[in-house]
Amino acid sequence: MLVVESLHASYSGIRALRGVSLRVEKGEMVALIGPNGAGKSTLINCISGIVPVQRGRIELSGQPLDGMTSWAISRLGLQQVPEGRQVWPEMTVLENLALGGTALRRRAARYTLERIYDLFPILAQRQSQLAGSLSGGQQQMLAIGRALMGSPQMLLLDEPSLGLAPLVVKQVFDALVQLNREGLTILLVEQNSKLALSTSHRAYVIEQGSIAHEGPSSQLKDDPQVIAHYLGQSTS
Repeated sequence: MLVVESLHASYSGIRALRGVSLRVEKGEMVALIGPNGAGKSTLINCISGIVPVQRGRIELSGQPLDGMTSWAISRLGLQQVPEGRQVWPEMTVLENLALGGTALRRRAARYTLERIYDLFPILAQRQSQLAGSLSGGQQQMLAIGRALMGSPQMLLLDEPSLGLAPLVVKQVFDALVQLNREGLTILLVEQNSKLALSTSHRAYVIEQGSIAHEGPSSQLKDDPQVIAHYLGQSTS
C-alpha cells in the first residue's frame, strides 16, 4: 500500500532523512522506532505532505504523492494522527469529529460516528464538551476518532502513547490492534519501542536519518543490538 524509496529531506536546515526506504503492505501494522531526533516524525510528515521531499519517491496504492498537498493526500485516504494530538480546543468533541469527515470527498464512510463511539465510549459521553477540557488520553482518542472519520485506507500515528497514563495507553493500543484486525493498515511511530514491537507485524529502526534495522517485530525484539540500543536492556 505504501512505498517509500531513497527519501531525503531536511527540517529546520538539518538533514533529517538520508535515503530512507520502507514498505507497508495492505492490512499490516508496521512500527517505526528509534531515538529522539532520528527522523521518525519527519518521515511521516513527508508521507503526509507536510514536510517537502528533496529527493526520493513516495507512492500510496501505486499513486505517486510527489508534489501533492497534505489536503489532497488526506483525500486519498491517508490520515495522520499528529504528535501532541492537536485537537481544536474551542470546538466540541462532536465538532472535531465532524471536521475529520471533510476528508471524505466522494469516498464512502468506512467508519461511522457510532463505530467511533463504540471504540471510545468516553467520546460519546463527552460529545458536547469542549475538546480543550478533555484529559490527554481523551484528546488522543478524539484525535484517532477524527482521523477515522476521514475513512482512511491507511492510518499514520505519531507517538500515540506520549504523555498518557499506562491504563489509557492500553485502551488506545487495544483499539488500534482491533482496527488493524478489521483490516486497517497502520504505520506507527512510537517512542515506546517495547510496546510498538509487541503490537506490530514488522518494524523499522531509524537512526540519524537512515534505516538501521528492519524485519519482523517478533525477531527485532529478540535482536541483541536492538535490545541494547532501543529496548533499554542489557545483552549480557
